[in-house]
Amino acid sequence: MRALVLAHALAFALASTAAVTPSRAQQGADPLPAGDGHDLVAVACSQCHYLGTIAKIRDGAPGWRRYVDNMVLRGAQLTKPEIETVVAYLARNLGPGMNLPPAKPVALPDGPGKDLIAERCTLCHNLERVVAVKRERKAWPVIVADMVAQGAPVTTEEAKTIFDYLTANFGD
Repeated sequence: MRALVLAHALAFALASTAAVTPSRAQQGADPLPAGDGHDLVAVACSQCHYLGTIAKIRDGAPGWRRYVDNMVLRGAQLTKPEIETVVAYLARNLGPGMNLPPAKPVALPDGPGKDLIAERCTLCHNLERVVAVKRERKAWPVIVADMVAQGAPVTTEEAKTIFDYLTANFGD
């Protein structure tokens, strides 16, 4: 009986994983830039993540270190030297403004803040992230503050203009 329960649990776990993890065919070509550390990132990260998700993130070395350290705490199998290689690879290849994937053209509504978003936000990611999902109005100040804390090159006044624009045009 115990073996039967274990077999059912294992079958359920495998079926659940298959349902949420895209197959290699669904994932398409390798989205990560070539370079020293590519293979290590591809192997370590693809155990849990679709690499396209990682390829869309842009952060500096301190931010990537937080991501990697968090993943190691969650079970990513990396040694200390490998962690250094992964962080260096990610910061070098997926830092702010680096190797951004091609984006679909996005037309932002006119208004104060449009140019700031087009100039500043696109240093780290494409505009699809802005328009893809309507967010609650109260979410935008948190998102803008987080981007500023991560190094977005905006003044306090510009951050307020960006927040007002996003809330007016992309807030529920």
